[in-house]
Amino acid sequence: MRQSLPRVPKDRIAVLIGAKGATRRELEKAAGCKSLQIDSVTGDIEVEWADAGGYDPVKALKLPDVIKAVGRGMAPNRAIQLLQDDWFFEMVDLRDHVGKRSNQQRRIRARIIGSEGKIRKMIEQHTNTEISIYKSTVVLVGDGAGLSSARQAIEMLASGSEHGTVIKHLERERRRSRIDARAIDYIEAKEDVSEPAEGFADLVPGLSDVASRRGRRLKASQVDPEDEEAVEKMMELSEDEEVSWEEE
Repeated sequence: MRQSLPRVPKDRIAVLIGAKGATRRELEKAAGCKSLQIDSVTGDIEVEWADAGGYDPVKALKLPDVIKAVGRGMAPNRAIQLLQDDWFFEMVDLRDHVGKRSNQQRRIRARIIGSEGKIRKMIEQHTNTEISIYKSTVVLVGDGAGLSSARQAIEMLASGSEHGTVIKHLERERRRSRIDARAIDYIEAKEDVSEPAEGFADLVPGLSDVASRRGRRLKASQVDPEDEEAVEKMMELSEDEEVSWEEE
């Protein structure tokens, strides 16, 4: 089976192929595909999979995100982590926040990176994500919970929030996730050790029979009179019941 993958920018084609095709072979091995064809001129990519049952369909769904992450500036060895079941891909377009003005995009990129890359590293450490900034896009790779926090932090910075506000937000979310994790760790699923204890009815002679007859009367009162079979069954007497009458 052949599958077309997202096209990568021309300046990222060499990165995707790697020295003497090393990166391409690494991607093939990690994804479990037969071959990965990369057009070194146009950036078009096509992957060939084995027949049905001969490859992992989850990796087939995730491979396009790996290609998009590499095409948007992420190192291939970091993007390959997307093939894990619990890692996902997010992309934030800075143009949604500052428009197409290149000077505003540069300003937001600088705010996200921070001095010597400190802000980006802090977001990655707090959320256990990988972040790559390429032109007008920010690519994030990580697990579900951390990825959501990282995306929110990026969008806060792009919308003008101060670094201190974003850092406090990350620390608050990190504390909350730790509390949630501890709460889950301490949940114990106790086995059902209940034994058929004697009820109150068993302590009073004859009370159990009275409760049983009352239950039958309650059930009888719910019979549909149009249902002949149900009515006939309801009219049947149990062993402890009898019909008696007397003339006045």
